[in-house]
Amino acid sequence: MGVGTSVLAIDAGNSKTDVAVVAADGRIVGTARGGGFQPPQVGVETAVDILAEAVTRALAEAGADSVGHVSACLANADLPVEERELADALHRRAWGPSVDVRNDTFAILRAGLREDAEPRGVAVVCGAGINCVGMLPDGRTARFPAIGRISGDWGGGGALAEEALWHAARAEDGRGPATALRETLPAHFGLTSMYALIEALHLGRVAPVRRHELTPVLFATAAAGDAVARSVVERMADEVVAMATVALDRLDLLDEEAPVLLGGSVLAARHPQLDDRVRELLAERAPKAVPQVVAARPVLGAALLGLDQVAAPAEVHARVRAHYEGGASPN
Repeated sequence: MGVGTSVLAIDAGNSKTDVAVVAADGRIVGTARGGGFQPPQVGVETAVDILAEAVTRALAEAGADSVGHVSACLANADLPVEERELADALHRRAWGPSVDVRNDTFAILRAGLREDAEPRGVAVVCGAGINCVGMLPDGRTARFPAIGRISGDWGGGGALAEEALWHAARAEDGRGPATALRETLPAHFGLTSMYALIEALHLGRVAPVRRHELTPVLFATAAAGDAVARSVVERMADEVVAMATVALDRLDLLDEEAPVLLGGSVLAARHPQLDDRVRELLAERAPKAVPQVVAARPVLGAALLGLDQVAAPAEVHARVRAHYEGGASPN
């Protein structure tokens, strides 16, 4: 595969990395999956080493050493200074002469915008955490720092699990209202009380990484009618709509029809209560917004952003989209 206008697309989230090598004609000629991308925890170079493992396999499958352009949508690239630092780190790997690094939320936004549409709209990603970006055809963007509570954030799978544990613990000891979470959360791990679950989490008998398993338990408990669990889900919907509405307002899109693209594991799961509440609140606060769940793998968005950068023709964009939206299975 010649270098030409080939693109290396990288979508790196907190839990996994998805890589695709796109030939100049739009064929996907190499793919790979890798581990999560967490530079705040392991440092930039170590995090990029994890990317490199997947990139090396994808390039090998493509029969290439490098590409024409690298399009990387990365979790934890939350501030422009972080995007620049990560772009420099990827340049040093010499995977391609040009590198574009963006927050991974832009991958969801681009994946949800059709080729015949202007790059105009807002995306909210709710996975391990929560983030929102918006963009206009003239290049203007709206975004949030999205680095946790210090930047005003609440939500995502991690926060939902923590909130569920908090309510369940207080229900068991009497500080809070009764909730079925008191039984459903420990039962997920084969335990009989919140005290036992608290002890297991504190002492490491249940690994911290397994806390994310409690988010589906929260949604199931809410679906069964538990008032406390339902209140947590409603708060999540409110946060999603608050971010989307602010981004729409910053881009002067509140008074015209604009897509609001919803992605990430929590929103893509389309839990009925969360999905319905998001749509209900958007109808109240941004009546012209058009909500849409993006089911395509975010690496599609990274690939399309890369093709935008190299001015690839429309048929190349369409071929890449058809590959991912036609049900091609991941590695």
